[in-house]
Amino acid sequence: MFLEKKLQQVLSQSLKELFDSEVDEESIKLQPTRKEFEGTHTFVTFPYLKFSGKSPEQTGQLIGEYLKDRTGLIENYNVVKGFLNLQISQKTWLELFQFIYESEDYGFSPPNGEEVMVEYSSPNTNKPLHLGHLRNNFLGYSVSRILEANGCKVHKVQIINDRGIHISKSMVAWQKFGKGETPDSTGIKGDKLVGKYYVKFDKQHKQEVATLTDKGVSLEKAQREAPIMLDAQEMLRKWEEKDQQVYQLWKTMNSWVYHGFNKTYVQMGVVFDKLYYESDTYLLGKEEVLKGLKKETFFKKEDGSVWVDLTDKGLDRKILLRSDGTSVYMTQDIGTAILRFKDFPKIKNLIYTVGNEQEYHFKVLFLILQKLGFSWAQECYHLSYGMVDLPSGKMKSREGTVVDADDLMKEMIDTAEEHTKELGKIETLTEGQAKDLYVILGLGALKFFLLKVDAKKRMLFDPQASIDFHGDTGPFVQYTFARISALLRRAEEMEVNSNTLTFNVILHPTEVEVLSLLNEFPNKVKLAAEEYNPSIIAQYVYDLAKSYNRFYAEVPVLSQSDHDMLNFKITFSRVVAQTISKAMGLLGIKVPKQM
Repeated sequence: MFLEKKLQQVLSQSLKELFDSEVDEESIKLQPTRKEFEGTHTFVTFPYLKFSGKSPEQTGQLIGEYLKDRTGLIENYNVVKGFLNLQISQKTWLELFQFIYESEDYGFSPPNGEEVMVEYSSPNTNKPLHLGHLRNNFLGYSVSRILEANGCKVHKVQIINDRGIHISKSMVAWQKFGKGETPDSTGIKGDKLVGKYYVKFDKQHKQEVATLTDKGVSLEKAQREAPIMLDAQEMLRKWEEKDQQVYQLWKTMNSWVYHGFNKTYVQMGVVFDKLYYESDTYLLGKEEVLKGLKKETFFKKEDGSVWVDLTDKGLDRKILLRSDGTSVYMTQDIGTAILRFKDFPKIKNLIYTVGNEQEYHFKVLFLILQKLGFSWAQECYHLSYGMVDLPSGKMKSREGTVVDADDLMKEMIDTAEEHTKELGKIETLTEGQAKDLYVILGLGALKFFLLKVDAKKRMLFDPQASIDFHGDTGPFVQYTFARISALLRRAEEMEVNSNTLTFNVILHPTEVEVLSLLNEFPNKVKLAAEEYNPSIIAQYVYDLAKSYNRFYAEVPVLSQSDHDMLNFKITFSRVVAQTISKAMGLLGIKVPKQM
């Protein structure tokens, strides 16, 4: 960062001249000044007492005087025990602003040659996307954008779980109860139609289990041997044998789902560079498992099932192939990982965006890949995130109690329309512009709310709170951008000429506060990438918007009588708007110029 680099340089210089000690600039650490003290940057003197030979307070005083008198970088300082708190000079703040203003893509890094793969979404083709998928997609896509902003080439992918017993359940239920209905004949979106039969299967299965248990069959056996469950297992067996009729039904129903998914992804605003399908990768996984069995990396039980023993790693034994030879999720994930590194041999990291209930699964997967001899297994990372709860409780797909992603997005857009009309600020918009605005606000509120919480934390989603135009919300940040856009339009009408911009002005304290935040932007982008954490960006852009609104409230920008001051503050506002747009873009959120 601009200020930090300058401070590191002069601190290194002060240590050399005051105490005759050579200290590398990069090793000098600074931290934010605590709010109860004056200043923005704090230098801790304790590590340098061996050079100064003085007390922490005396060391801080000597360095503070040096910086104030001989560098022009700070205008004042204070020392609290061994903490030297620095107040940056107006001249330095203006130099910072000039640096930001003249930077082509401030905060972002040029391509660095690193390739990364990020997996997200990864749905099953037996149900539509739901609220949990929204957090998954928004998180994975945002992390991808943040990594790109740090110079990485990112391959955005998903694995579509298009085979297995869960898919067979929907197929069996449609065969039994569907009467040939299709998305076209019913007007139901394809993924929702297939999901309807997944729920239907569960209801039928429960009925059959109840009938069997009433006859004295144990619950476990009844669940396993209910007629409809046996039908689903038989269908899966036929699918793996490429039975023509079953395979055709599978392709048809999956095509309905894909068409539905694509509509949802367009509305979400997320994209993928490559799609992987479990039906293409599970056989590769089986091959690798059988190779491992021959090498005695894995072992076979008496019933013919194949297992891996990870007890030496503090885990347990994990099944890799069932006794009938069919695959499990782990088998597919082994094959998919291998295929991805074959397709993209240069990728440095493979990041799996998957809920935290799968943490054990990924520990096992990465250990298995290491056992199979793949050195890149150590480059795999599970981006684990907490579940999203609603006031009504936990969602269950098979019981039909999920919050559908399409329905929730529509609800958010409708709520945005309602709130915007209440504020009465759309009179100048055409009907089409107003509709576009409702989508931008509704989805912005949803994305911001889901991304502002650290991904590791379980969260409660509150639709009404998310769309509040005040407070820590997407619409608040969007409104700030729209406010600045209106200010810039007014300045254009006043024919303010930014070509005569001067950096020799007096800064208002609120401008210094905003500049301090602008200075932090590159570091926040870097930190968000290192931690795969979009909440860092969400918190940052909210703080920036809040800080700018304080400036806007205290400084009458367009009433400036001095031309240089007017020109500077308009340009200052434009730079803030650009930074807000960049930060929100990293979250996958659009910002409106008018609202």
